[in-house]
Amino acid sequence: MSAIAIVMNLLLAGLLVAALTLGLRLNRRLKALRDSQDGFATAVAELNAAAARAEQGLADLRAATDEATDELADRIEKGRALAAKLERLVAQAPEQVRAAPEPDRDAERRLGALLAAARDARARPERLVRPEPRVASRPASPDDDLFEDAPLTLDSFGGRR
Repeated sequence: MSAIAIVMNLLLAGLLVAALTLGLRLNRRLKALRDSQDGFATAVAELNAAAARAEQGLADLRAATDEATDELADRIEKGRALAAKLERLVAQAPEQVRAAPEPDRDAERRLGALLAAARDARARPERLVRPEPRVASRPASPDDDLFEDAPLTLDSFGGRR
């Protein structure tokens, strides 16, 4: 009986060692699975944060686009009003003001001489004197109103008022 008890104890010890080995392997795999699950949860949280930032950016872009569209529509309306006003003024202008003047031959000769001088100066760049670049007092901004000119009158076209 003692031989059977020893063999049974050894068999039980072998089964216990096998169960411990399998348990350790299973524990390592479960730890790797928990780590990957934590990494996945972190990645999902980062994606959610990125999606929230993207949604906010789109909302800001929509708001800016709507504002720009409204401003553009206002400027188009002002331009149409100015064009209609110009058409009315042109229609009211006397016929001699609307008629195109005959070409001035003397002015054409002066323009030809000026162009010839410009070509001559371009051919000899060492004789050119370059002006100092002007520095603007402030840069133009998109908020500057394009329609702040003085109103047009018939006097601006050389007619009588």
